[in-house]
Amino acid sequence: MTTTAVPPTNTADISGTVARLRATFKSGKTRPVEWRREQLLRMRTMLVEREAELLAALASDLGKPPTEAWVTDIGFVISEIDHVLRHLRRWTRPERVWAPLVTRPARAMIVREPVGVVLVIAPWNYPIQLLLSPLVGAIAAGNCAVGKPSEVAANTSATLARLVPQYLDTEAVTIVEGAVPETQALLEERFDYIFYTGNGRVGRVVMEAAAKHLTPVTLELGGKSPVIVDDTANLEVAARRVAWGKYLNAGQTCIARDYVLVSRGVEEQFVERVRRAVFDFYGPDPKASPDYGRIVNENHLRRLVGLLDGGKATIGGIADEPERYLAPTVLQEVQPDAPVMHDEIFGPILPVVPVSDVDEAIEFVNGRDKPLALYVFTGDRSVRDRVLDRTSSGGAAVNGTMFHVAVPELPFGGIGPSGMGAYHGKASFLTFSHAKSVLRKGTKPDPDLAYPPYTPRKDRLMRRFL
Repeated sequence: MTTTAVPPTNTADISGTVARLRATFKSGKTRPVEWRREQLLRMRTMLVEREAELLAALASDLGKPPTEAWVTDIGFVISEIDHVLRHLRRWTRPERVWAPLVTRPARAMIVREPVGVVLVIAPWNYPIQLLLSPLVGAIAAGNCAVGKPSEVAANTSATLARLVPQYLDTEAVTIVEGAVPETQALLEERFDYIFYTGNGRVGRVVMEAAAKHLTPVTLELGGKSPVIVDDTANLEVAARRVAWGKYLNAGQTCIARDYVLVSRGVEEQFVERVRRAVFDFYGPDPKASPDYGRIVNENHLRRLVGLLDGGKATIGGIADEPERYLAPTVLQEVQPDAPVMHDEIFGPILPVVPVSDVDEAIEFVNGRDKPLALYVFTGDRSVRDRVLDRTSSGGAAVNGTMFHVAVPELPFGGIGPSGMGAYHGKASFLTFSHAKSVLRKGTKPDPDLAYPPYTPRKDRLMRRFL
């Protein structure tokens, strides 16, 4: 797995790049709906025509199997584009709202207008989806945009930097490559919106930089997303779905389940079914499976290996640093104060924690930061409702994992430390739009009711009709 060095953008050129995009936006070029549609269609064409190059880059960076890479990175964005194209004209129409009697005759409406020049900073784990999906919303809303891919997924970053200018309007959309210095240089510029996906530590840096310019932000962060499995759950289905969602992309997913809270009486049955699922998915040796990914680099692998000390690896626990491989792993007998139970894992390690009942599981979840996602497996509607009513998370799924992000009309985002703001589908369009309130009135009639001098009669009428 070779890694292509990222040719950083000259930081001295970044100010000029942003100024050029701002000039394009001021020209009005990006406002027509037809321009927006054309750019989205071009992006779609890029994903279809250059699929092989993109898949090769993903395989080099993360060892992603082609099917998994297409579904989670390329196909995801194509579906997002198709959804936006079906609805964009309707979303951009002014929305008529009720005008109170005192303002009439008048028309009141909400006009969605682009915010201006936006910055999208993407992570390395789904480097195509998490760069292009926000850009879909930014373009759909009529903005100019800078996309900053992660230098950690170096091959994908370089491939996107090469391909995007071949398909999209270079006067309105640009890719800036590089690492921390380039990101810092971008954050020194004034943008009209910043969209960041990554960890909370960098999220705080982004928010602090944005505050200097009073720039609004969306922060898509992460955290420890729990799974609750009660004793009425279909354990076979629960284990397969949990294992699939956990070990997809070798666990390097912000909404991967970070730990399982399982009813004590069915813990061993659940773990045994996870073992079977891992065998069914990847065979007796996942390292040899063409369908199991790799850790993005050696530093992340070493961090993950260090987390194994927090419990007993009853499944997996095997690492190979030269191959950037960590086996699908289940930890039991987990120490409550171990780092694996405090920090986001972001890898194929699944702690399983037994609880006496669903109330103990809810208390466990509520004793920690609000997660980006929460999953509950149960055959009891009252348990389902209790979990959903008494916990708070960015999103949730019942008897399933991860698929809620595939519904374009469900806003995707976090709450508290797991993030702020949301996107996907219409939520993306709204995120990158300003809702401008407009009241249109004619000049006749022009009653003197609202004008001084105020009389008792005017006072009575205004109190009645306002």
